[in-house]
Amino acid sequence: MKIEQIYTGCLAQGAYYVESKGEVAIIDPLREVEPYIKRAKADNAHIKYIFETHFHADFVSGHVTLSKETGAPIVYGPNANPSFDAIIAEDGQVFKLGDVTIHVLHTPGHTMESTTYLLRDASGKDHAIFSGDTLFLGDVGRPDLAQKAAHMTQEELAGMLFESLRKKIMPLADEVIIYPAHGAGSACGKNMMKETVDTLGNQKKMNYALRADMSKEEFIAEVTDGLLPPPKYFPLNVKMNKEGYEDISEVLDRGTTALNPDDFEKAANDTGAIVLDVRHQNEFVEGHIPRSIFIGLNGDFAPWVGALIADTKQPLLLVCPVGKEEEAVTRLSRVGFDGTIGYLKGGFDAWKQSGKDVDTIQSVSAEEAKKQINSEGTPVYDVRKPGEYQSEHVVDATNTPLDFINDYMGDFPEDKQFFVHCAGGYRSVIASSILKSRGIHNLIDIDSGFGALKNSGVKVSEYVCPSTL
Repeated sequence: MKIEQIYTGCLAQGAYYVESKGEVAIIDPLREVEPYIKRAKADNAHIKYIFETHFHADFVSGHVTLSKETGAPIVYGPNANPSFDAIIAEDGQVFKLGDVTIHVLHTPGHTMESTTYLLRDASGKDHAIFSGDTLFLGDVGRPDLAQKAAHMTQEELAGMLFESLRKKIMPLADEVIIYPAHGAGSACGKNMMKETVDTLGNQKKMNYALRADMSKEEFIAEVTDGLLPPPKYFPLNVKMNKEGYEDISEVLDRGTTALNPDDFEKAANDTGAIVLDVRHQNEFVEGHIPRSIFIGLNGDFAPWVGALIADTKQPLLLVCPVGKEEEAVTRLSRVGFDGTIGYLKGGFDAWKQSGKDVDTIQSVSAEEAKKQINSEGTPVYDVRKPGEYQSEHVVDATNTPLDFINDYMGDFPEDKQFFVHCAGGYRSVIASSILKSRGIHNLIDIDSGFGALKNSGVKVSEYVCPSTL
């Protein structure tokens, strides 16, 4: 028996390859499926089943394409109702894979169809669970995403999750291995550990949601506390996972169309496409196409596209580092953005050489910013998450989290300069590009972000625990 976790850091997502006696199960595959097919061929094995733990919201799974390519059936747990052919398994149903078996544990709460798959080895011993978004390391799946579809409140779904954990998962042996669908950085939970594999026994010690003495009421209160609104693209990804989608080969063919600067500009004007610049933030600061949006490949690219552009049908034109065009289109497709219609051939250098207009972002070091903040009182806008801001922030800085920056457009001054910063420089350039695209040009980005500001000696307000007041 082989178990391989195929982890994608940009999405904080774990897909799984399980093989026994030449038979393979793929669990929660990514959109691009060729790596799974090649892996099975290398093992002289065939893909027998494709298991989905639920209808994912934060990425588009590869289940439809993988089934088409291999003939393997897609398996969901109870209550799933996809628009395509699939096995809707019953609670407790068993699937044989070589010498091992995979048992269906219906664990609703994150969603109504959420299912955990229990793997038993050749001797029949419980070996591992593939817990999807039911159980993470350090956390559990948020219960607010499926409210509309389930016609239930988040509190009611949290109550179901409590029962699922206590009745289906916590009774398993402590040595059972947990393979979750996500790790730290995913918006599907709020308190995940950086580790991606653990034992159930350790999680019973470390995970607040698995405390043995926790009442149902306490669980509901803790699981629903502090939930930020989900990214707007989540329901659109659920729809694609439930109803099907275009083959990724077609998305790649269209998205990797090379356009010279004139054709690129014409396409932008004719289609209303967003020009998405995915280079490094330092390159974007030094020069970019006017009104283009920066979201760099080197950061959490796909989730930020989903959170900030939101509409998966939005046409996109890409400005990429040369040779990174296919990677950019692939990563966009993972979160359902299939509308890329081409990229700038020759990259930004070709645009400059054509003599077309170029814009820049004013950016200063933390030391330079400190002088203006202290002597002139220049306003500071912090685009980090609320939790980061609450922990420590520049005195008198205003928190305008990047995730929801569109809601704060009226808060930025129009008649004087202001500073924008994040933790390290990536998010502040995204924010600056969005502001400039909306006609707000009186901003100054602080290079290297809050850490550099703090080291420069800018006055910082530190968090004081309420219990010490």
